[in-house]
Amino acid sequence: MRFPPATLAVIILGAAASIAVAAAGRGNASGTAGQRAKPPQPPLVIPPATPPATTPPAPGPGETDETTALPPPSSAAQNLYSAAKADLLQIRMLLRNGRSQSSVGSGFLVGTGNLVLTNYHVVSQMALDPEVYVGEYVDTDGKSGPVELLAVDVLHDLAVVRVNRNGTGFFQVPDKPVKLVQGQYLYSLGNPLDLGFAISEGSYNGVVTRSFYEQLIFTGPINSGMSGGPSVTAAGVVAGVNVSKRLDGELVSFLVPVRYAQELLAKAAAQPHPPNNFNPLIGQQLLAHQRALIDRLLAEPLSMRTMGPYQVPVRESQQLRCWGRSNFRAEAEYTLDAVSCAMEAAVYVSDTQQTGHVSMTHQVLRTSSLHPLQFAVLATSRFSVDRIGSGRDTRLTRPACAEMFVHTASLPVRAVTCVRAYRKFAGLYNFTLLAASTDDPHASLQSRLDLAGVSYDNGLRATRAFLAALGRSHVK
Repeated sequence: MRFPPATLAVIILGAAASIAVAAAGRGNASGTAGQRAKPPQPPLVIPPATPPATTPPAPGPGETDETTALPPPSSAAQNLYSAAKADLLQIRMLLRNGRSQSSVGSGFLVGTGNLVLTNYHVVSQMALDPEVYVGEYVDTDGKSGPVELLAVDVLHDLAVVRVNRNGTGFFQVPDKPVKLVQGQYLYSLGNPLDLGFAISEGSYNGVVTRSFYEQLIFTGPINSGMSGGPSVTAAGVVAGVNVSKRLDGELVSFLVPVRYAQELLAKAAAQPHPPNNFNPLIGQQLLAHQRALIDRLLAEPLSMRTMGPYQVPVRESQQLRCWGRSNFRAEAEYTLDAVSCAMEAAVYVSDTQQTGHVSMTHQVLRTSSLHPLQFAVLATSRFSVDRIGSGRDTRLTRPACAEMFVHTASLPVRAVTCVRAYRKFAGLYNFTLLAASTDDPHASLQSRLDLAGVSYDNGLRATRAFLAALGRSHVK
């Protein structure tokens, strides 16, 4: 995890974004039940893992327990750290103007060369805004030097940089994927919280299945500042690259499998020179992601779910999970049942932007006591086009919206589609579709689809499929 001191609580870690989305979904599902209902907030971009908010204070006088015997040290960890420390680096992003530190992460020298593996999110500022940021490394002896960015893999959160010193050969990235057994010891190294280089012991516990891109589960501590550091077996073989952890769990951390690092190193070695501008390359990778994302979403017809008198489309899979909630109370003036489906992963682009994400929400409002005019006011208040993000967001164009009244196979619908283009990445857009039924004075279906970072054609393709699937379970 990169560790910008001023923004500890908001750091996002690309692929691990998965789980915080799930947590948010559960919160929505239960947090407002039984209360005056609020519309579900589709988690457009919630990172899977973020670093701790603050550095814990040092113990005060008398707070240290000096009577408890210390546990015996891990000889494996001691030996590994002693052998590896010469090839461990801290990677810093500095402002060109003034050389102030902006963020820090970790990295490691591969073999006896001068190439260093780290996370994309550790060097994203230098990749996106090279005129503002510059990279620097610091080794375990305190020596520093410049960092040259060679290659990035935004989708797997990896980067290769070049430094002006060579490795000792300790960290070897194997040609073939490393075979791991659940429960096997792994050791993660890096510079946690900018406090100094460290090694942490944990174990391998399988592969994350609820992520668009493969990640390994490391049951052990990975703290902010260790992003980009290596995770090795007891024999010193690199098994993965530290990338994130869950904030709502204990010692639930994630690694990028080493095979993706192998592929990126091969690309870096094959290219004649590094790109002058990484933004077009990042845009190409995001476009490739959205193609795979939408193809997978629409590979088969959306699943239909019955909500009261309506049929609504959902997609529940390894990548998208659905959660439901209700405000049901016998004395309530109206009832609201809602279901929200969202991906548990998003692609990290920068501290303020994640993309490549899909979410969909349906809510059914019904009343037997409100006057039709009162219910119309209630339903209209929930059909809000002002919840599509700030128009002042400089990363995107202002939303361009179009409203139309259509009739699906069995339901008249008011639909508003809003589109925003990415300023930095040509060909990418955010789509938001809001739809509401218009044929019942006592019931209303309100649906929303959010697509972050898709091509214009795929945005139209997905919104049309979603809109066309809305219908009544029994035609009136």
